[in-house]
Formats: sequence, structure tokens, C-alpha cells
Amino acid sequence: MSKVGATVKDVPAQQFVNELASHFKKSQKLELPEWQDLIKTGTFKQLCPQDPDWYYVRAASVARKIYLRGGIGVGSFSKIYGGSINNGSRPSHFGKAARGLHRHILQQLQSISLVAKKKDKKGRYITKEGQRELDTIAAQIVAKRPATLKAE
Repeated sequence: MSKVGATVKDVPAQQFVNELASHFKKSQKLELPEWQDLIKTGTFKQLCPQDPDWYYVRAASVARKIYLRGGIGVGSFSKIYGGSINNGSRPSHFGKAARGLHRHILQQLQSISLVAKKKDKKGRYITKEGQRELDTIAAQIVAKRPATLKAE
């Protein structure tokens, strides 16, 4: 079998996030918080997530975002994952996502050495080990594709 080289940028985002989330779940490196079934992901939400594996999916999405654009911190993620607040008959406005949730995810990713803080810079950056692991997942996705999709 020939070795296929691929990066995170070479695969569709949704497919990559789902594969990485299943990798996180299988490896059991991330510790789920005890409040993960009770928390809303933002003040603009009315219910907690319905998917039982939502924490792994969010962690995979955060890891992908850091891979693509380093230097992102908790505040940036609260804006990225924010949404529209339903004010009833009044106009809707933007609401930020839960910062504690993203802080916890970043700390978990940092504990398994996927991301790290740089000394003189703000935000988190992908580590060499993290880049290697994410690129390995991307290469597996490219290898699974049928030959017709590889030609595109």
C-alpha cells in the first residue's frame, strides 16, 4: 500500500471533524466533564445538545480551527460558535457561546499535547505532535475515498 500524504486542508471539514471525534472517543484521551450532559453551549440556546458525543465533535472542531488558524483563544471561540438570540417579537441579536466550555476543551487538548500556548503570543497553537496526528487522520480519510474522487 502506498503512503498517501494529505493535510487537514485536503479533506472536507465535516468528514474530518466526524473522523477526529470518533478517534477521540476510541482513544479515550479526553476526559469528559461530569457536567457535559447538563450544559448549554451558549446563552442563546434553549436546550443542551441532543447528540451524546457532542463534546468530542466540538473538541475535534476546535482542534481543526486551531490547525487552520493558530493563535485563537477562548474569546475567539466564543464568537465563532456564537449564534442568534431569540428575543421573541423583538429583533434578534448576536450572543456569544459558553466560554467555560471552550476553556475546558482547550485545556483537554493541551493536556494530550495537541495544542500549546506560545510564550510571547496570545491564544493556542498546534504542536508538531498535534499536526502529525491530525494529518494522519486526514490521510486515512483520503485513503478511504474511491478512486474517482481522488482524481478531482
